[in-house]
Amino acid sequence: MFFKGIHTRIKIVLLVLICIFILIIGKVFYTQVIDYKKLNHLASSLWSRNLPIEADRGRIYDRNGVVLADNKTTTSLVLIPNQIKDKETTAQKLSEILNVSCEDMYKHVSKKTSIERVHPEGRRLSYEIADKINALGLDGVYLIKESQRYYPYDTMMSHTLGFVGIDNQGLSGLELMYNDYLTGEYGAIKYLSDAKGNKLELTEIYEEPQDGVNITLTINYELQSVLERELDNAVLKYNPDQALGIAMDPNTGEILAISSRPNFSPSHYQEYTTEQINRNLPIWATYEPGSTFKVITLATALEEKLVDLQKDNFFDGGSITVENARIRCWKHGGHGSQTYLQVVENSCNPGFVALGQKIGKETLFKYIRNFGFGTPTGIDLNGESSGILFSLDKVGPVELATTAFGQGVSVTPIQQITAVSAAINGGYLNTPYIVKSLNEPETNTVIQQINTKTKRKVISNETSEQVRYALESVVTNGSGRNAFIEGYRVGGKTGTAQKVENGSYMVGNYITSFMGFMPANDPKIIVYIAIDNAKGITQYGGTVAAPIARNVLLSAIDILNIEKPEGSSEKNYQYYEKKYATVPDVTGKPLQEAMQELKQFKVEYTGTGNTVYYQSPSANTRIFEGETVRLLIQE
Repeated sequence: MFFKGIHTRIKIVLLVLICIFILIIGKVFYTQVIDYKKLNHLASSLWSRNLPIEADRGRIYDRNGVVLADNKTTTSLVLIPNQIKDKETTAQKLSEILNVSCEDMYKHVSKKTSIERVHPEGRRLSYEIADKINALGLDGVYLIKESQRYYPYDTMMSHTLGFVGIDNQGLSGLELMYNDYLTGEYGAIKYLSDAKGNKLELTEIYEEPQDGVNITLTINYELQSVLERELDNAVLKYNPDQALGIAMDPNTGEILAISSRPNFSPSHYQEYTTEQINRNLPIWATYEPGSTFKVITLATALEEKLVDLQKDNFFDGGSITVENARIRCWKHGGHGSQTYLQVVENSCNPGFVALGQKIGKETLFKYIRNFGFGTPTGIDLNGESSGILFSLDKVGPVELATTAFGQGVSVTPIQQITAVSAAINGGYLNTPYIVKSLNEPETNTVIQQINTKTKRKVISNETSEQVRYALESVVTNGSGRNAFIEGYRVGGKTGTAQKVENGSYMVGNYITSFMGFMPANDPKIIVYIAIDNAKGITQYGGTVAAPIARNVLLSAIDILNIEKPEGSSEKNYQYYEKKYATVPDVTGKPLQEAMQELKQFKVEYTGTGNTVYYQSPSANTRIFEGETVRLLIQE
């Protein structure tokens, strides 16, 4: 019995030992196989160190490869506190170079952390300061590469491009909207250290950073430069409260140029208020459009076949009464009897009220919404407004009348240019866009192409053709004559909108605008200019905004290679305007006969004899009447 009990205890002990042995083997297996990666990472963190290397942010290009947002290499200060032997001396020397207090720097060098980034005083250092720090040769003090955003053209497109913060993160504009694409991945210099943080003499490992994706815009840099110049000139000349401009391809919705005033410098955004840097006026500002909105009323009436521009007539006595409201024409005494084409040319408010009454509120507001008003256009920029329209149940006869000529509704500039583009491009409402493609950072090859998105067809091709014809007539014969370009077909519409403050219309304070496009028979570009409260001039869209739009369109001829069409419209000149005339061919003719044919011009001649041998300018050149024509005469 005694030995039997001993054998039982031995078996129990042996069983326990076997179980313990199995547990040890299981733990070793779990540690070496299953939990290896986690433990190895924890161990590595004790003796490995990473000095971060920042990736370059993706560049932003215009459509032709001009860099609009770039990067420049800077350096930043990084400390390894455990490697710093004399912390007081190190803190003192660094504080003197960086111009910060020694106390603050001592907190950095004494930090209980493996790596300490000196922020913000040690970020984005100039080469001069970086060289001074490097010359000290201090233990535990490192200078690492950092990428800083750089805008070669400073304030150009500032609201649209946006800006980045000190950590290179996008904070507004395209920099914010496409931040996930533009931001790259950090690289590092990896090395080994002992338990005290001292660097071991082992080979360093360099992990290359991955740069962000590049972005190509629909913007044309040359045209953008012209728009910026013209807005700057407008600010100097008129001292407006605000100014803005957009140029677009009406057939695709591609934004060719966009800007506003006041603007700001993205590289020094800290010097501006939040309102100054966040208000991208072309997509954010809302106001009553004024007469540029009449294009929508015109297109609706033509599409519904409610008016014949040539045959139907309207008598303008200077005003029209709707219920108890008297709506006046801008011309005192009115325009008298006129065709509806002349109603458009003259931008006659009573005539458009009559058109609105023909259309009716249900139909007019259906077309207004179909043209995109009341909802955001969907442009790929942040901060877009939707505007304000009357609820249909609140639209009475007066509201219908005022809406027909652009008063009482609130729209954005991007909505207006998009809607008018639909009216002149054959009737297609497109989504405006500014990003053309996403590109691989090394070779800049296209990763993703952005194409035109058509929302719907709003009017027929035939109606669109009539709208273009009427708007070309506005420039040749009507209120838009200041946008006329000799030898080219330009269409357009002026706008003069009274501003509202605290529910009442302001006196002598208007937003003057002009919507212009060319060529009128086959539009390649449409431009919208709006000037808020121009000083020192009679505030009309035709006198303030139209000449600015003309300058942009004039520059676009060469930039976009717009060919001169045959059979361009002749301008209907006012008595005070300088007139163009064609220089006849007088070579080979007697001097007296040549003088008679050139009577519209000032003539100067040299030589002996009586026959014209050479003339300048050459035959068929268009110049202003009264300009000089020079002749060379001989026997």
